[in-house]
Amino acid sequence: MTMQKKTAHQIASVLTEALPYIQRFKNKVIVVKFGGNAMIDEALKHSFARDIVLMKLVGLHPIVIHGGGPQIGGMLTKLGKTTRFIDGMRVTDSETMQVVEMVLGGLVNKEIVHLINRHGGKAVGLTGKDGHFIRAKKMPLKKETIDSVTGELIDLGYVGEVSAIDVNVLDMLSQGDFIPVIAPIGVGDDGHSYNINADLVAGKIAEALNAEKLILLTNTAGILDKQGELLTGLSLSDIDALIEDGTISQGMIPKTRCATDALKGGVTSVHIIDGRVEHAVLLELFTDQGVGTLLLNR
Repeated sequence: MTMQKKTAHQIASVLTEALPYIQRFKNKVIVVKFGGNAMIDEALKHSFARDIVLMKLVGLHPIVIHGGGPQIGGMLTKLGKTTRFIDGMRVTDSETMQVVEMVLGGLVNKEIVHLINRHGGKAVGLTGKDGHFIRAKKMPLKKETIDSVTGELIDLGYVGEVSAIDVNVLDMLSQGDFIPVIAPIGVGDDGHSYNINADLVAGKIAEALNAEKLILLTNTAGILDKQGELLTGLSLSDIDALIEDGTISQGMIPKTRCATDALKGGVTSVHIIDGRVEHAVLLELFTDQGVGTLLLNR
């Protein structure tokens, strides 16, 4: 069947619109944090995998960091273990940490690797313990971790933050034919494993690699104004003002803080995009309009 002229013109327009972006980002590192609905919905998982494979094929160097909170919670429930959260952070004792490693480093990581490879990529799964390339330290106790009933400080256990990134392993893989897929588990000087927020790990890896872009997939359209309209082209001062006036609030605050830290650390741009949209990564990278919020260091 011959393609209709109108359809052919639309396809050609899309391809020619993508060309200058492909040329601009060739050989650049693009760090993508994979999370939210995109990790659960089957169609979205496959569209994400195809996006990553295409990025690699046209000369970009994608690096994927993934979360897995719902999967960890589901496994803990199956094991009959209750979970407590403080300011969005899972209190992680040694038994919980074993489950985190099993789910993130095993089940979730290998599923993503399989999906990318199934669509023609060469993905390699890692945790930060491989080569000790994510060095971690215990997250310090803050006033927010005080129990409102007892007034005592709550030890979050094996919840960590990044102290250093060794880029040698990532450089070796990403500059070759491979796509690193990273579970956000680090290792401390004490030899213990630490569970680290995936957004934070993605930001620190992007900084360490001087990435062209950091892309954070979310379950919202991006950063919205008080009327629910999408905001984009935001500067660091814009972000500070939006947090101060309450436009950016709750769970979006740590994500935007991660974004601004990455920009200050040398990442060219950060994108907070809607992971509920099929092929959201490609649409944000290779089209004029995009599908989320663009943040720039200016």
